[in-house]
Amino acid sequence: MLKAGIVGLPNVGKSTLFNALVANAQAEAANYPFCTIEPNSGVVAVPDPRLDQLAVLSSSKDIVPTRVEFVDIAGLVKGASQGEGLGNKFLANIREVDAIVHVVRCFENDDVIHVSGSVGPARDAEVINLELGLADLAQVEKRRERLKKQVRTSKEAQSEDGALERIQAELEAGGAARTVSLSDEEAAMVKPLGLLTAKPIIYATNVSEDDLASGNAHCEEVVALAKQEGAGTVRISAQVEAELIELPEEERAEFLAGLGVDEGGLQSLIRATYALLGLRTYFTTGEKETRAWTIKAGMTAPQAAGVIHTDFERGFIRAQTIGYQQLLEAGSLAEARNKGWLRAEGKDYVVAEGDVMEFLFNV
Repeated sequence: MLKAGIVGLPNVGKSTLFNALVANAQAEAANYPFCTIEPNSGVVAVPDPRLDQLAVLSSSKDIVPTRVEFVDIAGLVKGASQGEGLGNKFLANIREVDAIVHVVRCFENDDVIHVSGSVGPARDAEVINLELGLADLAQVEKRRERLKKQVRTSKEAQSEDGALERIQAELEAGGAARTVSLSDEEAAMVKPLGLLTAKPIIYATNVSEDDLASGNAHCEEVVALAKQEGAGTVRISAQVEAELIELPEEERAEFLAGLGVDEGGLQSLIRATYALLGLRTYFTTGEKETRAWTIKAGMTAPQAAGVIHTDFERGFIRAQTIGYQQLLEAGSLAEARNKGWLRAEGKDYVVAEGDVMEFLFNV
């Protein structure tokens, strides 16, 4: 399951967004710093209209979407890496996630306190990024100290230390670990450190309801920053997400359309996260269930089968495959087979977004 940590300064809308994304979450969204005393975690289904269409086509009894876990982490402040505010405890929580959603306040509201006294997106983002970098620097220095004796006799330790030396130089220059080029072997050595700045990051510009469709100057500031860093961006409104929860499902699309947007923040955020991490979705469908599976781009058919069960990958023979849109056009798997549209793909086939697959394998 994909795990994303929601971070940012206090009072930027993290907990309000979390509560909205995970409707049954119990995070307290209050107008004062550090109201999130423990990281709150919630699992949400990934919205995908293709699932419902395939389920109707197959008369499926159950629909099983993929899921994303969001973790709401207490607001960080300047000096967090040295224990200020709620300190290192919460930096440790970020180490456990696959991607970071960095919420940046891009709305003006005199009733909501800003810890720095004014809204300044690039400045605010820099505070968080600096603290993440300083925490990583401490981790790297500590690890290199432990490697000192091993480096004299171990080539593996020499390789790891060389990678860490390059990362340390980048961090000391104010950069991020994710920008350092590492071999697969070096990346595997460094991975246990859980470096915060090595994680993919998405900047979520939190705007008012009025600015959701077109953004504002604050958003443009964050987009420029993200381009420099090779990070992702998504525009959301925690205010709108909170209002959506109160509406019946059938009224939500109309409400969003009235604001000039065609999807809610959850869809936008998940889509941006999938794109940043290079993730793809394929489907299995039948009378028992229609199910979505998440894989990494470039995975072959056996690897995709292994996501279901390792036995499927070990005993892989072939995969009966058809694109989602083509299957809908056919009307059924049986008709797709009659038309010759159902393909038998082998071990070298790279699974495409939206493939519908059935695996044949030896036990």
